[in-house]
Formats: sequence, structure tokens, C-alpha cells
Amino acid sequence: MTSVPYTAPPRATFWQMLGPGGFASFGLALFSGGLLLGVPVFWRLRQVLKAAQAKDCSPADVILVLGRRLQDDRPTRVFEARLDHAAQLLREGKAPRIVIAGGLTGKATLSEAEVGRERLLKQSIPPEMILVEDRSQHTLENLFNLRETLRAEGWGTLILVSDPLHLARAGALARGLGLDFRCSPATACPPLRGGFGWWSRAFYEAFLLHWYHTGVAYSRVIKSERQLSRLT
Repeated sequence: MTSVPYTAPPRATFWQMLGPGGFASFGLALFSGGLLLGVPVFWRLRQVLKAAQAKDCSPADVILVLGRRLQDDRPTRVFEARLDHAAQLLREGKAPRIVIAGGLTGKATLSEAEVGRERLLKQSIPPEMILVEDRSQHTLENLFNLRETLRAEGWGTLILVSDPLHLARAGALARGLGLDFRCSPATACPPLRGGFGWWSRAFYEAFLLHWYHTGVAYSRVIKSERQLSRLT
């Protein structure tokens, strides 16, 4: 019998979003990073910085805008920059449609996808070119749920749009799920490149990337079908 992948409930807390095995893999990531004097995190930092410079933006079947938590039911500057970049790619003919991902998170009464759609409509993007995925709570679920749509519609390739420092982790998750993708960074996203906030975010993403790979390895070692069905 195939194990049903875990899905976080709407407005899930951090610990709820972890799902089965999440706490254990988080602990292992902290332990291994500390035991090896941070070497795994610095290794992943190189990948984060490299992905932030992504240039490949060849045409694809769909553009995916990864969700971002709202503030008072309004998009943050980061989410706005992601959406605006996706709109520009659409106008350039890089793909015939945009999917906006993101469900109900935090205290919002509207889904991230719904708010993102409204912003694109105000930019005169035709409504038939905008699709929403409004069930997901975080990046992994964004991609996992989109994979169902890709298979159902027969779409093969996608362009991942997010802020530059997020793309290494998003790409690793997409690769783990077997997606055919290319990355396109929304370079207008804050924080300012090279500043303290930028480097803080870079190290944060490096740790999350290390955590993801630790989680995959841990799930394979214990042969957890439920955990692997969520990650691969």
C-alpha cells in the first residue's frame, strides 16, 4: 500500500509544517553542522550563491511563482518582486502561463495565490494565463502540488521564480521531485545584495538546504516511505 504524503493544515505552525521525521532531521542537521564545524553549511552556501546568479531562462511550459507569507492580506515587497518578474517573463514569451502558489498562512484571510493573482490582473495579465495553487503552506508543498498539475496537463518544463537566495533550495526540492525546471531570480527582491541582511539570508538558506539534504538521507536510511513520498 502506498503511503499518503503528509500535508500541513492551513495556517500551520512551524512544527506542524515539519511533518513526520521533520524534528529528527532538524536535530540531525544542527548536530552534523556543529560536529563538522559548519563545513556542510558553508558547502551549501556556495550552492546558494551560485543559484542566485542563474542566467538560464529558456522557454518553458509554465512559470511558477513561489508563494510568500502575506502582511495584513497584502503581498510583501519580496512577493511583489517575484510576481512582477514572472509577469515580465510572460510578456517576453518565456511561457504561455503563470502558476502562483501559496495557501492560507499566518493570520491572513486570503491565500497567497489569490493575492498574487490580483496583482497580476492589475498589470493587465489576461486571467486565462494565470492559474493558482492555493493549498500549499511552504516551498516543498508548492512544488509537490504543482507536480500534480504538470502531470495532469501534460506540461513538461517550468521556470522557477523566487528571490535569488531562495532558488538553490527551491531547485533542490524541484530536483528531488523529478521536475524539469530552470531558475529565474527576481533580482529586485530585497534585501540589498552584499549587505548584512543579504548575507544573513544567504546563511539561513544554506542551513535550510543542508537540512533538506540531511532529511532526504535520514529518510532513506530509516526507509520511511511516507517521508520519501513527500520529498521525491
